[in-house]
Amino acid sequence: MSPPKSSSRKKKVAESGTPKTELKRLIGEDDDFNFGAGKLKQRAPKKQRSTFEDDFDADISSDIKGLMSALHQIKEKAQKDGQKKKEETISSVATEIRSKFDELKSKVEKERQNFAKALSKSSKECENLLKNETAKFQAVYENFCKERNSHLQALNDTISKYEDEREKLFVKYEQHRKKEKNMITEHEKACATKIAELEESLKKKKQDDKTFSLLRKTLGSFLDNASDEDFPADD
Repeated sequence: MSPPKSSSRKKKVAESGTPKTELKRLIGEDDDFNFGAGKLKQRAPKKQRSTFEDDFDADISSDIKGLMSALHQIKEKAQKDGQKKKEETISSVATEIRSKFDELKSKVEKERQNFAKALSKSSKECENLLKNETAKFQAVYENFCKERNSHLQALNDTISKYEDEREKLFVKYEQHRKKEKNMITEHEKACATKIAELEESLKKKKQDDKTFSLLRKTLGSFLDNASDEDFPADD
């Protein structure tokens, strides 16, 4: 009975499909196939155990080797597929990162170039404007220097003229002051002379008044009809 079962089992393994499909089937039938000879011996009838034990063990050993080989291949393939998938994922992420980095680098480089162009253009415009303003300032400064020299010369001439005029005016002032002083002195002398003459005249008049009073008194003594009312008293 055992040879037909072994042939049928080999046929099922050969017709089971891919190793992954066979692995799923074997995992689902783990209770029926424990890959242990002791359990299979317990399931077999006791009366048949002596007849096909050796052949069955050989078949099981061959099946186990085939399954182990298939499992090993599946594991290697899974590891290879997993490693390949990891490498592909890493490569994809690295490619994406590199692509974004290259894109960012290109964008930054482009912005730098645009900024450098704008800066160069602005620098040239500023340089040209600075040159023009410097030329204008130089012309204005030279004109200012010329006008300043002219104004300074005119100022010096005016100051010199003023100094001369001041000296002349000072001389005239001194002359006029001396003249006024002389005039005042002469006027004072004239006034003093007039005052002296007036005093002399007053003294003479007073003397005359005294003489007249004396004469009146003398005449009054000779004239009986004369009175003092006719001749008011002197002050």
